Amino acid sequence: MASSLSASSTAPSDSGHHDTAGQPVLPSPLKAHGRDWRRMTQALCLGSFVVFINLYVVQPMLPLLATDLGLSSLQASLSLSVTTLTLALALLVFGPLSDALGRRRLLLWTLAGGVACSGLALLAEGFWSLLAVRAVQGFLLGGLPAVAVAYMSDEMEQPALMAAVGLYISANSLGGISGRVAGGFVAEHWGWQMSFAVIGGISLLLLAALWQLLPRQRRFVAQPFHPASMLAGLGRHLRNPRLWPVFLLGGLNFFIFVNLYSYMTFRLSAAPWSLGSQWLGLLFLTYLAGTFGASQSGRLAQRLAAGRGQSLAQGAQRQEEQDGAQRCGQALTMMLGTALLILGTLVTLSHSLIGMLAGLSLNAFGFFLAHATASAWVGRNAEGARASASALYLTAYYLGASLGGFWLEPFWQQAGWPGVVVGGVSVLLVTLGLAMLCWRRATPQH
Repeated sequence: MASSLSASSTAPSDSGHHDTAGQPVLPSPLKAHGRDWRRMTQALCLGSFVVFINLYVVQPMLPLLATDLGLSSLQASLSLSVTTLTLALALLVFGPLSDALGRRRLLLWTLAGGVACSGLALLAEGFWSLLAVRAVQGFLLGGLPAVAVAYMSDEMEQPALMAAVGLYISANSLGGISGRVAGGFVAEHWGWQMSFAVIGGISLLLLAALWQLLPRQRRFVAQPFHPASMLAGLGRHLRNPRLWPVFLLGGLNFFIFVNLYSYMTFRLSAAPWSLGSQWLGLLFLTYLAGTFGASQSGRLAQRLAAGRGQSLAQGAQRQEEQDGAQRCGQALTMMLGTALLILGTLVTLSHSLIGMLAGLSLNAFGFFLAHATASAWVGRNAEGARASASALYLTAYYLGASLGGFWLEPFWQQAGWPGVVVGGVSVLLVTLGLAMLCWRRATPQH
């Protein structure tokens, strides 16, 4: 098994196989459910799980941090937002670097550094030292999300990519759930510092498994790294009429979604509910609906695309129409996900705990349905330098997470939870318009 894996994992530049023009002959892309497809998907899902258990471990502890350290709700939220901010900045570095240096090594070593930071967080003696560690951790955790979708886009054919991205986003959701539930439980019983020790130990075990599973690159073709060309590539992505609306859509959806949960923890930690960190952690089990939504995104997009590519055209024109049908299906899926996110936000106005949980579950399903589809859309519509395009999307995505609290805080202070809902829905209506714009641009105009 080891020898066959090694033979199939040699990078194209080392394979010695070239066409008559001297270009390397790339192996065929992986098909869904083959052995190497499963290994790659499993490994990247494990890595995604590790990133998000570390990223979100603090979220159920925000009221506890505010009480223990004498912080305001906005100050306590910085322990999450500073991590997502540095992660967002890291994506702009690691995405272009991976286009030049390769995906696998960068992914593994940055993830190992991010896991090591959990041990440093355990030793933090005060809020500002904790923020410093979390800032470094966020930067290092950015390595995997910067390259994962590009890694899959390089190696997989389109149907296999859509299936793998859906599973990968599901692992994002599961990691976020697990980090929050475990972090809240441990913090309630043994203090917030011990939460980092538990999460770090789990992450170390999963990292070892990932290291063994992840196949080597087969189809990666390096692009020379020049800062000027990198900036030109980023500019090309930002000018792409099919990409920039999705960058905004992902960022604004996450701007609201993740911060709704943060303010919900403050809502439920107060009377009449007065929930502790352990129970607030369980609140994030509603993310399971998001796990299901992400896993179904590729299938739903394919179903919505069915019939739209039927024509009597032949050759390149027929392929172009089929590609347009696929994009239409993805755009409709993003519209549906965003509409469900709006509906779920409105449902959280309920004064019953069951109603709030139902609204959050609907939120999670809609959000991850749209996010998984948007991630695949970026990989599909980027014109070269896929990792850079994916990095731009995720930069907007995590910048949204880090800045959303500043938008919602005045609404919370002035009107409580109803104010948060008003602030959230006003932004989500904009993202619904962006999804509609993607749908209008899905099919080439002749």
